[in-house]
Amino acid sequence: MAYLAAHMALGLGAASSAQAQPALYVNPHSTTFAAAERLDGEARRDALALGRIPTATWFSDGTPAEVERQVASLVDAAAAGNALPVLVAYNIPARDCALYSAGGAAGSDAYRAWIEGFAAGIGERAAIVVLEPDSLGAIPWHRTLDGELEHCQPGSSADSDAAATRFAQLSAAVDILAALPNVRIYLDGTGSGWLAPGEAADRLIRANVARADGYFLNVSNFESDLRLLHYARWISDCLALVTGGETDPRACPSQYHPADFADSSSWTATDAAYDALFARVGIAREPASQKHAIIDTSRNGTGSWDPPANTYSDAEIWCNPPGRGLGRRPALDTGNPYVDAYLWIKIPGESDGECYRGTGGPTDPARGIAAPRAGGWFPAQARELIRNAVPPLIRD
Repeated sequence: MAYLAAHMALGLGAASSAQAQPALYVNPHSTTFAAAERLDGEARRDALALGRIPTATWFSDGTPAEVERQVASLVDAAAAGNALPVLVAYNIPARDCALYSAGGAAGSDAYRAWIEGFAAGIGERAAIVVLEPDSLGAIPWHRTLDGELEHCQPGSSADSDAAATRFAQLSAAVDILAALPNVRIYLDGTGSGWLAPGEAADRLIRANVARADGYFLNVSNFESDLRLLHYARWISDCLALVTGGETDPRACPSQYHPADFADSSSWTATDAAYDALFARVGIAREPASQKHAIIDTSRNGTGSWDPPANTYSDAEIWCNPPGRGLGRRPALDTGNPYVDAYLWIKIPGESDGECYRGTGGPTDPARGIAAPRAGGWFPAQARELIRNAVPPLIRD
């Protein structure tokens, strides 16, 4: 335990070599291994190969006492093997804006009690916590910095307090988890195909990123490392400019301006715009003390899907897109001062949902089959991810 605690105190991205980092935990009771038990032939071999790679464990329901027991069991097993577990807390009220992964706690009090149980299960042991995927990308009844009402509008009528409630729920969860001595906490930074850095930074600040270690990117998505590494730095820089330089977050350059979003070679223009903004404000970058990212590389080896033009009313490019591949393997030693870890957070091989792409279903028109419900094992997608992996996956 002292071994892990010492290295957690150093910061996951701070060690000089892979040998100085704890191993990431492989859960022998993961949903991937459970899927393998129900499969045979090549599908079984695929699931077993994926199960041997360190992947996050998701906690999405149960009573406070139940989640405490489940979390404690996992972190106990990880600590016994001198390994570092990655835990996903996924039970925020109005989760996934009532879409494919709808659910969550019944309200703020229930959520706080659940997070307290989650935290009690960790105790003094070491862990990485991915706190509520999509929670800052899809906020109920939220308005952007420019005053535009966003698409997440659950319920039958407008709720003017819903967005403030979401920020309060996350802020309280960060406070509870930050009281633990050996936990690193990351909030939702969405991804390079979603929010502008200024919009992400504003939401992170309101969600209490000051007491967290940083933000996670690309969870359950497919964006390329090339784009995400730019975006990770821009969010960190924007946070520094807003909190230390009194910059309006709307002034933070983005993937949309001065860069051309569609042309990743133009993204260096936004890099240069950040250099100029730091100089104009009169503060210096301090990557070591700024907030850092963790990046989900579980399914981004071939980057995101470019659907055929004029084919779907809503292509849902995040939902079981065809032809994708596993990305770089999980690692705590990234060589990048803005990135603490590359992790497999989404479970590769588990479906994103039925994926109707603007149709009435029941099949996914991009695949011509009915996809499993969100979280169900999807053998065809697992096979694709392995076949198209970058770097290649050598399967036993």
